[in-house]
Amino acid sequence: MASSLKVVLRKKANQTGVFPLAIRVTIDRKSSYIYLGQQIREADWDAAQQKVRKSHPNSVRLNNEILQKRAEANDKLLEMGTQHKAVSSKAVRKQLKSSQSASFFALAETFIENMRKQGKYNRVSTEQPRINHFRDFLKDKDITFPEITVSLLNKFKSYLKGSRQVGERTIANHLVLVRTIFNQAIAEGLVDQKYYPFGKGKVGIKIPESVKIGLNAEDVAKLENADLSSCRPYWTHARNMWLISFWFAGMRASDVLRLKHSDFQNGRLHYTMGKNAKSGSLKVPEKALKIIEQYPKNTKHDLVFPELQPIDDISNGYEVQRKIAFAIKRLDKNLQDIARFVKIDKSLTMHIARHTFGNLSGDKISIQQLQKLYRHTSITTTIGYQGHFIHKDADEALEAVIGL
Repeated sequence: MASSLKVVLRKKANQTGVFPLAIRVTIDRKSSYIYLGQQIREADWDAAQQKVRKSHPNSVRLNNEILQKRAEANDKLLEMGTQHKAVSSKAVRKQLKSSQSASFFALAETFIENMRKQGKYNRVSTEQPRINHFRDFLKDKDITFPEITVSLLNKFKSYLKGSRQVGERTIANHLVLVRTIFNQAIAEGLVDQKYYPFGKGKVGIKIPESVKIGLNAEDVAKLENADLSSCRPYWTHARNMWLISFWFAGMRASDVLRLKHSDFQNGRLHYTMGKNAKSGSLKVPEKALKIIEQYPKNTKHDLVFPELQPIDDISNGYEVQRKIAFAIKRLDKNLQDIARFVKIDKSLTMHIARHTFGNLSGDKISIQQLQKLYRHTSITTTIGYQGHFIHKDADEALEAVIGL
């Protein structure tokens, strides 16, 4: 059995440009990583010596921690070998994690890495900063799960509200992340349930309702009929994207960007939602077809719109989500400029197209029909907007709102 342990800096940097430290356990050429819950700049890492350079302000403490964790991993490897247990890199990692009161940040690194492997760019880009905020609150110190108490979490809430100056919804999202990772630790046997700081009589989490105001019919008409010929060409494209989203029952921007020419067959749009994998069909409004025809066919990956065409491997979920996030950011910025130009005094973003459809549905269609158009699992979610279905009912519902 050929085996080795090496402390390495992982290749993927987070949004602040720092890299996670990990112990790479290699047995018979198969490797697993034990994250140490610490992140440093590449310039502060001595790969040859496997240690943090003195240029890092906490180099002494970090190097001591690295030595300790490496010794623990080596001891576990030797112990399993002498006990004739089935030894693999994953088994060593599992044994090491179960033999200690696990580091929150080590498990958080694994959580982020799993999200990245699953192609969930949006989750990574939102959750990593929240982990960083928790680390900043702790003044860059590691913490074990039993140390995450009700008192500490209440102090974290105060820190977020005071020092970070964030709202109640953002605070709740930070706590949800800590709770998610804590639940994962319990499931993996890394911490006893008795230390759980959430729930009745402890730290409760309530997500405040967010209010997003859609456009009214007059605003939509302004946007649709505005002469943008003297403006940047991209403005016309941004408006096209918004209108396609609105005309197709508030289709999510990510799904608009993924549309293919082959999705349009016999006057209908057939597509599967990226968020919940629900499929369905909608009649194509004539005015939507005119927009689709503005974009060339025989494009890379058969995509209608250009944003995702540069991607070589369209099955690379992480890269697709990354490109979508950048594209939506650019579209939203230009839509805000368009709103000022056409004198719309409300927020104009791609997501607002979804709320606009919900607002304008009003008493024209039932909440159940709107739920089908949105393909929501829960009608409660749909109510928040108005608040794959039978084609005839769907077509009539769609026509009632936008007038095909």
